[in-house]
Amino acid sequence: MLKPVLGLLLVAASMLSFSYAGQGALPIIELEIAQYSITAEVANTSATRTAGLMHRTHLPEDHGMLFVFPTTAIYSMWMQNTPLPLSVAFLDETGAIINIADMAPNTLTAHRAEKAAKYALEMNAGWFAARGIKAGATVQGIEAADSAR
Repeated sequence: MLKPVLGLLLVAASMLSFSYAGQGALPIIELEIAQYSITAEVANTSATRTAGLMHRTHLPEDHGMLFVFPTTAIYSMWMQNTPLPLSVAFLDETGAIINIADMAPNTLTAHRAEKAAKYALEMNAGWFAARGIKAGATVQGIEAADSAR
């Protein structure tokens, strides 16, 4: 009787892992904004940037996803198949926040960087505002994202 239960638990665990990791385990780096620490998954390929946080139903507090773009340009983010309300900070190549936008779940509304960005950091909705973090603040540790594998 234990074997079917164990098998069911393994299936459930793998489904939870898939729903959280999406494309598989992504590189993880530690970032800091002001005195706040963030554990960030790094989406640094076309496939991982496309999948983003789609289909996730939970994002732990102080966790996010850092999108690393191949070049510095004007980028947009949207929430197709993403049931979590999120806030996105667009960052320049030095990690300075260009602008922050709040994004409603499961929408196709484009949220655009106000000027050329190299990165975008998605966090739970309101995370930046609750901590008084605004445009101009700098994300420390961003350089680790470029070599994350």
